[in-house]
Amino acid sequence: RFPVDAAQRREWIRAVNRVDPRSRRAWRPGPGALLCSRHFAEGGFERYGLRRKLRRGAVPSRFLPSVRAGTPGAIPAPPRGFRPPRHPQQPAPAAGRCGPAQRHRTVPSILRELVEKRQLSEEIESLLQVQFSADLPRELDSWRQMADYSPEMRQFACLLHLYHIKAYDYLRKILPLPHPYSLTKQVWLSNSEAAAGFSSDIFLRLQEKVESEVQAYHYCTVLVQDVSLQKQQEWDPQNKRLMGFVDLGAGVLDADEAPLASEAIILMAVGISSPWTAPLGYFLVNSTSGCFLAQLLRQAINKLNNIGVVVLAVTSGASAHGAETARALGIRMDPRRIQCTFQHPPGSARSIAYFFDVCHALLLIRNALQCFQKVEWLGDTMWWQHVVELAALREQRVLELCSPESGGAGSKGTYHLKVNLATLLFSEGVAEALEHLQKLGLTSFQDCSGTVKFVRLMSSLCHVFYGRGPYGKEPLLAENYTKISNLFDEAKRCFVNLTDSVGRYIIKSKRKLGFLSLLLNAESFKWLSSNYTRPEGTPSHHLHTHAFSLDPLEHFLRALQQACGSSGNPTCAMFQAAYHKLLASCSLAPSSQHSSGNASPWDVSLSQRRALTLGSIRAQYHPAPGRALAPEYPYSAGLLLPSCALSNALTDLSLYMQSLTCTAGWVAEQLALDLQCEACLASLFEADESRLRCRSVLYIKKLGGVSLPSASVHHITSISEQVLNRYGKVGGANKNTKLWHLSLEQEVFQELLGESPLFPTLTNHLFDGELSINNHYTVLVKEITQCYLNRRTNPTQHVNLKYPCRRHKWKRLKEKHLFPSPLGSCQSS
Repeated sequence: RFPVDAAQRREWIRAVNRVDPRSRRAWRPGPGALLCSRHFAEGGFERYGLRRKLRRGAVPSRFLPSVRAGTPGAIPAPPRGFRPPRHPQQPAPAAGRCGPAQRHRTVPSILRELVEKRQLSEEIESLLQVQFSADLPRELDSWRQMADYSPEMRQFACLLHLYHIKAYDYLRKILPLPHPYSLTKQVWLSNSEAAAGFSSDIFLRLQEKVESEVQAYHYCTVLVQDVSLQKQQEWDPQNKRLMGFVDLGAGVLDADEAPLASEAIILMAVGISSPWTAPLGYFLVNSTSGCFLAQLLRQAINKLNNIGVVVLAVTSGASAHGAETARALGIRMDPRRIQCTFQHPPGSARSIAYFFDVCHALLLIRNALQCFQKVEWLGDTMWWQHVVELAALREQRVLELCSPESGGAGSKGTYHLKVNLATLLFSEGVAEALEHLQKLGLTSFQDCSGTVKFVRLMSSLCHVFYGRGPYGKEPLLAENYTKISNLFDEAKRCFVNLTDSVGRYIIKSKRKLGFLSLLLNAESFKWLSSNYTRPEGTPSHHLHTHAFSLDPLEHFLRALQQACGSSGNPTCAMFQAAYHKLLASCSLAPSSQHSSGNASPWDVSLSQRRALTLGSIRAQYHPAPGRALAPEYPYSAGLLLPSCALSNALTDLSLYMQSLTCTAGWVAEQLALDLQCEACLASLFEADESRLRCRSVLYIKKLGGVSLPSASVHHITSISEQVLNRYGKVGGANKNTKLWHLSLEQEVFQELLGESPLFPTLTNHLFDGELSINNHYTVLVKEITQCYLNRRTNPTQHVNLKYPCRRHKWKRLKEKHLFPSPLGSCQSS
């Protein structure tokens, strides 16, 4: 654009030296006159990364060869009365632009035209220029047919197609570029040996499954998620090339001015009627957008369709990129007219449902409730403070009448009311806990009926989305359609009418994405249930809801982080090495999960879902203090140390059993600080299950300030103590090693084999998670053993052993009170 400054504007006009053909006078540029950047020397630009800007004071100096003597670089003015010839169908050149005779069309000039028309971004144009300026032919006539494309031409076509489909369609009218769907049939975006792009090996194995008539592999959903990477340029000595740059599967963009990759986009296919998973590939990018992710998803759907796999749904995170991707595919999230499917190919009759990850949506709803504090709908009110008070509730001593079976009818028993901090926020347990505390008469929980109603509604939605509760693992069965449809209608009435404290509708506020995500998921579930489970002759009558969340991909990413061996963001080299390792061990068999290494599997859900527990809410409002033991506990703990002279002198069996019980209770309390599973946490303590069936509120018995453990925890610690005594004194310099600890754990496990079943309350819980040896049950036994052995072999790290000279203040208890079977009849002193 011509400058506004009068002096510099005159210099530009003098340099252009153009004559107005109508008035035959010196041409005066209008307010919208433009000048092509090719008229300026390279020294007239300043570069900022991939972008460039004209320097202040730069004057155009490049023009057609001069025919006027003595005025080099100037365009001659025609003689007076001369009218230049013009083709009858040729329009006059626009003011300030180069006409056909002045501007020679090349590939770089066409890209620049697209930038000026705002059909291509400056970043992508600069990236294409710095990467392909020396390798691609500039002249249009030099471009050959697709079969003769060079690697640089293929890379250019793939990059432009994925980033800007409109710019690609425009260039196809000028250059012999392939049709967008022809790119899928080519192998330009596919690679082997775990390189960036689509994994050709995975697609071949899926094709073999489909051709072998395995019905479970005919239908799937596609998951997409991004992973942050550490920007770092590294040298690959094996392949002798630089790593760390953008790579979309067609080749590395490794120019000196090219940006480094900061994200990896991962695609995964998950079986709908059978729980198989297949990582389709990954793409290294510098920045992502919804249009880019939409193009990747369409490419993945095309490749799966080519091998006979039908994609029924797509799932992304409930984030800004996820919402932008949905809109780019054609999804409409207006609560009055929700469009939950998109056509693929565009314009065809084939529809695919779209889902947002439920966990991400619940986190957004939790954030909205925290910000508004109070929401109202149809005469009910939900107060966030009720949830905060529940999470922050301290242990309270409760006196109630004992049952006649305990032999103390009419007497009173002492219990400690404790909130299970592993309970999920939107669960039936929280609703029942609020109702129970309201019945107890606690002031903080009065008038919480609206909160209970909202939490119970959210819990019912989670039961459907996660495939648990009254609907079972397959809630989309035909017989459940009416109940699910009524539940979704109730949720829609609630979300649409939700208002804040001043009466503004939340569904129209900036905190609406979480609610819109659940409404979209509900419509997608209803659409799938109507089209793929109810009519006769449909492909599948069993649709597992786990396939519509990002949990399978989260499992893979967790294993990927374990393989990287670092807690922070990995570099491109670390990421590719870990991906290669996982891909080599990947199995497409149903129910096969990628090994999670040493990660703790307390997560019935994954790390994102941990932020939805009552423990995370307590941590936000009341940060946890240091893990201090009860003041009476160190004295009893010292009784278990064989190396202590005082403990060797004690022969009272009741004190020994009391100390063992307290140590087991301490182990249970330590594990409860990190457990994220509500059922597993409740199984650690000896609680009165007759008071409340849910495990969100526990009535725990205490002994000397320490919670009494369950019979299973007590039994595991007793076996561990027996193994320690059998192996000699603890604390030897040559024994306190990792190998020795592993041998102790092995001996404990061998002693437990053949014993009576442990944790009877977890029998059904085994079938809620992974059906593998590394489930919650086995890991719970392992964690208890490790915690107890670490406590016994490193006592000085846990307690300060200072024994008073006075007699111990605890009364001696009878053996039936210290080591009962079961511990349910134990009374605290």
